[in-house]
Amino acid sequence: MSQPRVTIIGAGRMGQGLGLALKRRGYRVLLLNRSPRDVVPPLILHQGSLSEATAGAELILIATPDDAIEEVAAELAARGDISHDQVILHLSGLLDRRALQPLDPSGAACGSFHPVQTVADSGSAAERLKGAYVGIEGDERALVAAERLANTLRMVPVRIPADAKPAYHAGASLVANYTIALVGVAERLARSAGVSPEVAAKLYLPLLGGAVANLTAMGPAASLTGAVRRGDVQTIRAHLQALGPEDRELYRAVGRAAVVLATEAGLDSASAARVNAVLDEALISGNATA
Repeated sequence: MSQPRVTIIGAGRMGQGLGLALKRRGYRVLLLNRSPRDVVPPLILHQGSLSEATAGAELILIATPDDAIEEVAAELAARGDISHDQVILHLSGLLDRRALQPLDPSGAACGSFHPVQTVADSGSAAERLKGAYVGIEGDERALVAAERLANTLRMVPVRIPADAKPAYHAGASLVANYTIALVGVAERLARSAGVSPEVAAKLYLPLLGGAVANLTAMGPAASLTGAVRRGDVQTIRAHLQALGPEDRELYRAVGRAAVVLATEAGLDSASAARVNAVLDEALISGNATA
């Protein structure tokens, strides 16, 4: 029995990554893109029309940027290319099945399939996606198809209510994007402390790896270490005095979130109050007044 045919619209890193992963599972994959671009073999770009690409596909994945999803849906609807027995899933973490609303008259099942994983290299996507979670949402038939797709890719599906997707996606952004930004700030601070750029670029990576290992094993509260977890106001005050105004505000914001975790992990209320008081102080340093 042959595997179903999947059409992927959008040949970016995630579109190609999913295509490669599905081909390795025996799926027939048809990949298309609005403009010519290089793709990772054995994938090839479909040279025919959108109608030809979607005809007979049991599953259609829209792997375009968010602002193009509704446009693609409208084009598919205008062409009359979609039938009621097909399933259409877009990959946005923010948008829900309403982005596919132009396809409602077709009767097709519509929803979203958002891998909670970064794919920097399409060729390694199959391994990178294995074991990762995927947020799914949409019509019941679309959810069933999304769960089947997740199982094929060895991913873990999690149903997300449509109205909760923005908060869910904000969490993903904090982890995937803002963690990188924080490491960038830390690297800059290391350079300002006299560490060579070559060393500063790598200085904190083992520390980050250890934190991730602890998170995997114990979760956020139990993994928290450092001055906030100890209630060490002297160290926190020294950190604040060493930072410029913008970095100080960032430290304070993240510090307040750390206090919540520290309290959950067992920091007593008096110590937590002292830490919060230090974080809220209007400190005067050599750089500026906060």
